Amino acid sequence: MTEGGEKRSIYLTPGLGFLVSLLAGLAAVCAGLGTRYELWDFRPGLQILRWASYGGLAGAVLSFLGILLSLRPLVARNFLLAVPGLIIGIILVVMPWHWMQKAKSLPHIHDITTDTQNPPGFVAILPLRRNASNPSGYGGPQIAAEQHRAYPDIAPLTLALPPDIAFHKAIEVAREMGWQIVDANRNEGRIEATGTTFWFGFKDDIVIRIEENSQGSRVDIRSVSRVGISDIGTNAQRIRKFLRGMQEP
Repeated sequence: MTEGGEKRSIYLTPGLGFLVSLLAGLAAVCAGLGTRYELWDFRPGLQILRWASYGGLAGAVLSFLGILLSLRPLVARNFLLAVPGLIIGIILVVMPWHWMQKAKSLPHIHDITTDTQNPPGFVAILPLRRNASNPSGYGGPQIAAEQHRAYPDIAPLTLALPPDIAFHKAIEVAREMGWQIVDANRNEGRIEATGTTFWFGFKDDIVIRIEENSQGSRVDIRSVSRVGISDIGTNAQRIRKFLRGMQEP
């Protein structure tokens, strides 16, 4: 490489790496926001995210080369461009890879409940799930067996509280978690709500059942995704967080 070509590489490579990483990052953000605001279906959104990851990989490689070139001789401006380009690129690669590995390690189910024998059923939310690709009915023993293998800790919660107090506490916890309450039927001890994921805006529906028992109240909860074969553990995580909230004083 000629001296002029080497100088151009020193100055252009860090900036190019940063630009590629930045554009890939913007694409990743748009992939989620476009899905959230229904500009496109979640499938194109995930495809955009996949290409954004490839762009992030290219940006990370270019930025890493830019760092090496900026150190010989040290060019501070280029170095400051290359470092954030490398960081953005790595994030765009690692994040989807982490989700992919998590999806492979978990069963392809999207319906999680504390009571697999008699899961709480939806009533008020059914019209909202009219266009959902996933059914509202429970999948039966096969789904239950897969859940028990993957999430053996998901089980009914018994509280030393009267059903009325447990019911009101369940509403408070649901609101603290940012769920949209669709129905709260005290006579039936049933609360229905919808949770929306932060980035892609995926909607998961939740039904809580409060029943009286000899120790006070039994609390069951079910969380079901509207779309997608696998929830990557989201519904189980949501249920765990809710049950922990119910046990706090």
